[in-house]
Amino acid sequence: MKFSICSYSFHRLLQDGKQDIFKYITDCKELGAAELDAWNGHFGPIRARDDVIRASGDPASAALTADELAFLARVKAAAEQAGMPFGCVAVDGAHIYEPTPEARAINRAIAYRYLDAAARLGARQIRIDSGGTADFPAEQFQIVVEGYHDLIPRARALGIELLIENHWGASNVPENVVRMLEAIDGLGLLFDTNNWAEGMRERGWALCARYARATHIKTFAFDEAGNEITADIPRIIRLLRDSGYNGVWGIESVPRDGDEYAGVRKTSALIARVLGE
Repeated sequence: MKFSICSYSFHRLLQDGKQDIFKYITDCKELGAAELDAWNGHFGPIRARDDVIRASGDPASAALTADELAFLARVKAAAEQAGMPFGCVAVDGAHIYEPTPEARAINRAIAYRYLDAAARLGARQIRIDSGGTADFPAEQFQIVVEGYHDLIPRARALGIELLIENHWGASNVPENVVRMLEAIDGLGLLFDTNNWAEGMRERGWALCARYARATHIKTFAFDEAGNEITADIPRIIRLLRDSGYNGVWGIESVPRDGDEYAGVRKTSALIARVLGE
């Protein structure tokens, strides 16, 4: 069983200054992960300048700077030294739909810079959110379709698969996810087991498991026997497997007790047990 660890699983360590992208890489190695699943919150200087670009209102300022390129080169070298390839890069803050053309242009420019960054890291996939609202009116849908139609060829030319995640806004409603995946050729799904609107998790699992191209098996709390107590994780793992998913099992643990390393270990043990490994 190959697994990866979404770096958001360590967001408290990151916030407390106890982990950065370089320690994330070595932590993944020590925890037995097969590849990296980095969230752009761990891309310190790059993420920090996103806000500067957004405040400037100038999409032309979004190109990676020399300092940012040097940072990426150090990250790539650290990953190679650890023998840890980049799988997916999950990008917050580059979603497609915003109400105004100006805001959409800034987000698109930020998406381009993360495509560039992901390519330089050798990532296989990138997640960029749709944005939009749960009711997802036709105008929003059309803007999102056009946005992904712009991004997907750019990603494909770099050897990167572009993913949407059921995450927030329009994308945590299962029917909206299916609507986008069916309308947009080349768009894959990062299937998160938890990120569905209230009361929609079961429908999300039933409708969307078959589209999974990457996963976030999300966990919060375990009993003494190692079973996750907030969701039937074994059932969704079997559903994903029976629906044809055979990729790396991505872990996104958000432990209520705050022990982020233990959360990852318990989640990987649960996945291995369900898969009989």
